[in-house]
Amino acid sequence: MSQSLSKVYVHITFSTKNRLNLIKEENEESLFEYIGGICRGLECNPVQVGGYKNHIHILCLLSRKISQMKLLEEIKKQSSKWIKTKGSDYFSFYWQDGYGIFSVNPTQVPVVKKYIENQKIHHKKVSFKEELLAFLKKYDVDYDERYLWD
Repeated sequence: MSQSLSKVYVHITFSTKNRLNLIKEENEESLFEYIGGICRGLECNPVQVGGYKNHIHILCLLSRKISQMKLLEEIKKQSSKWIKTKGSDYFSFYWQDGYGIFSVNPTQVPVVKKYIENQKIHHKKVSFKEELLAFLKKYDVDYDERYLWD
């Protein structure tokens, strides 16, 4: 094949350090838009960015020009620097070290998009911990729970 072709959708999730509720309602939309802009700048076109109080979800089309690790490093670094400019409440804002990234079947993109749009409703019933554990189970990911939350 003389052409390199790729279409890989990914669902990314990660939390604030120690899962503190640092994503304030007055800045969440700006944060989501900013993260979407970071993704676009890295040629990882965002489909939906959202989250709730202590974590983020990103559904994007992964560029074939960047590794998963580099994408997450840039999103976290740039968004953390940006949010610290939004006031003294954010001076000690940090993301957790780890992340979850999961492949998404193109036929399921609308479902995942809606899931991210409905985070506030979803988290009236389910914590981020429960949500992440469900993802790990769904994707049959091996993990050691001792290291998931520290």
